[in-house]
Amino acid sequence: MPQTLRFPDSEARDDFLTFTSRASRLSDPEVRLEASRGTLATWAPILVPRGLLDRTPTILALRALPVDPELVCDLVVTASSVVASTSDTTAAELPATALRATWAGVSAPRGGWTPVRTIDSADVAARAHEGMARVAEVVPADAGAEAVQRVRSAVWSEPVEAWSGLSLGAGFAAVALGFIVGSEQVHLLKSGAWARLSFARGHVLVRGATITV
Repeated sequence: MPQTLRFPDSEARDDFLTFTSRASRLSDPEVRLEASRGTLATWAPILVPRGLLDRTPTILALRALPVDPELVCDLVVTASSVVASTSDTTAAELPATALRATWAGVSAPRGGWTPVRTIDSADVAARAHEGMARVAEVVPADAGAEAVQRVRSAVWSEPVEAWSGLSLGAGFAAVALGFIVGSEQVHLLKSGAWARLSFARGHVLVRGATITV
């Protein structure tokens, strides 16, 4: 696996490190790095099922950035293990070993996306913050990991009628990964079992939500 990621400039490198830093604070602090043809797709799991009988939707955040065109990779690492190079302002260093993660084996479609509607980013942010307040209110301070997962799954799996049934967790993903900057009309699209919420700064993909067109 590659030990160094090289970006065209320091701005792209810093953008990548900001994303991984935000991802490191999630309940599943891992990122999938998928690079080819000069583009690095960085995926972060926001909500994933725990076991075969768990009906929790899969919610992933995606940020795409330009990278060394010769780089080809597809691996998962701990988000906090990705650090800035001390000798090159356009590079980031990776850990020596990769991880295995079940969620990384689930890939969203690359094409066939059908527009559903647009949603105001302010509404996405407001509903996400309401959801975060609900999670914080219900989860006790000494709750174990399983209890926290149950509450998060229940809240973030809820369909939002104003978003054509998209899971509320899509809004949480956008806030947590810093996709909402200023006001914009966000595009909701659908392809098979997947839905995608596309912002100027990134995308949120959801598998398992029932989208009404």
